[in-house]
Amino acid sequence: MREFKRTDRVADQLQKELAVLIQREVKDPRLGMVTVSGVTVSRDLGYADVYITLLGENSDEDIKENLKALKRAGGFLRSQVAKRIKLRHVPELRFHYDESVVRGQHLSSLIDEAVTTDRARYQGDEDDTDAEQSEETR
Repeated sequence: MREFKRTDRVADQLQKELAVLIQREVKDPRLGMVTVSGVTVSRDLGYADVYITLLGENSDEDIKENLKALKRAGGFLRSQVAKRIKLRHVPELRFHYDESVVRGQHLSSLIDEAVTTDRARYQGDEDDTDAEQSEETR
């Protein structure tokens, strides 16, 4: 069984605190509905890569604006994290857009499309088989 490393525990705590801080404390009007989907912390706790997702349909411009707003609020967020988490050194925050949700939705739609196509094809084959059987019984 894998033991939890300190960096994993720090990353989990950072994710929780940042999610609350971004939602309640950051007052930037450019910032949309941001969700912190994950945090990874470097081994020396110098940097924390914060992965975010945005609620709803978003263009590349929306994503860039939100990342810019978070980068501007990075110092504030870091100081607030320092007050809430007891760490000797609070990691520098680097924000990234997490495309896994969008990619997952795209793959899910492709799977649904393939299932629909297969059902239609199967229904067509079944109808042909029924017609052949009814002709043979006549």
